[in-house]
Amino acid sequence: MVANVPTARPGERISDVKKMLFEEMKELETINYIYVIDKERKLVGIFSIKEVFRKPEETRVSEVMQTEIIKAHPYTDQERVAILALTHNLKSIPVVDKDSHFLGVVPSDIILNILHSENVEDFLKSAGIHSPLAKTLRGSPVFLAKARTPWLILGLFGGIFAAEIVEFFETTLKAHFILAAFIPLIVYMSGAVGAQTETLFIRSLALNTQFGVKKYLFRDIKVGFLMALVLGTLLSFLSIFWLNSPYYIGLILGVSLFLAILMAILIGIFIPFLLQKLKRDPAIGSGPFGTIIRDILSLIIYFSVASLMLKFF
Repeated sequence: MVANVPTARPGERISDVKKMLFEEMKELETINYIYVIDKERKLVGIFSIKEVFRKPEETRVSEVMQTEIIKAHPYTDQERVAILALTHNLKSIPVVDKDSHFLGVVPSDIILNILHSENVEDFLKSAGIHSPLAKTLRGSPVFLAKARTPWLILGLFGGIFAAEIVEFFETTLKAHFILAAFIPLIVYMSGAVGAQTETLFIRSLALNTQFGVKKYLFRDIKVGFLMALVLGTLLSFLSIFWLNSPYYIGLILGVSLFLAILMAILIGIFIPFLLQKLKRDPAIGSGPFGTIIRDILSLIIYFSVASLMLKFF
C-alpha cells in the first residue's frame, strides 16, 4: 500500500483538484484515480484522473465522483486484492480501516507483482514444493532436495501401497491378464479429471469470497456424471469393437472409469475445501497429495468392480 495519492473533498471544484495535482505531482506515488474523503478522512467517493481534464473547472467533485467503491482492508489477502482489480478492471485498489477511514491504495505495479508471485507460488505448490519463491529459484542443492523430497517420500509409500493393492488382486489379474493393460489408463484418467477439478475449485475459492460450496459441488457432480458417462461408454465400445476384448471386459472398464471419474471430482473438491476449513492453503491439496489419493482409490475401484462383475461371467 502507498499513502501519497491524490485526494479531494466533495465540495471542492475540478479547478482545485487540477491545481493540487500540478503542485504535488512530484510527491504523488500514483495518479490513476482521485480519492474523495470527508472531514473525518472517510472514503466517500472516487473518480478517474481523466475527469479532471474532461469536466468544466467549476464542476463540484461531488458531481463526478462514484460512491460505489471497490475497496480492501489492511488484512485482506494480497491475492484477493489483485483479483478485485482484475475482476472490476481497476488500476488500483483503495484500502480503508473498519470505520472506512482512508489509508492508501495498492497501485497497479504492486498488483502485477502480486499476480506474478501468487501464480508462481501456486504453480510450485501444485508440484508439491512449499518453500519461499526466492529460495526455490536460487537455493542450494541441499535446500532444494529438502524442499522437494517430503511429498515424494509420501508418494513412494503411496506407490508401495498401490503395489500391495495390485498384488491383493493377483488372482483376478492372472485369470484375466488383459485387465492389467488398462491400469495406466484408469489411473491417468482419474488423475487428469482430478487435476482439472482441483484447479477450477481453488481458483473459484480465490475469486469469490461468497463462494457456495454446495451449489458448486452439485453442479460439478452433474458435469462429472456427463463426462464419466461419455468416457466410460466410449472406453467400453473401443475395448470391445477396436481391441476385440470380451464384452464383459468392456463393461468392467466402462463402469470402473465411470466410478473413478466421479471419485476424482469428489476428491478434487473435498481436499481443497477441507484444507481451507483448517486454515491451510488449498493449493496444498493439489499435486502429489491429491495424486496419491486418487491413484490408490482408482485402483481399489477398478479391481473391486472387476472382482465383483467377473463373478457373474
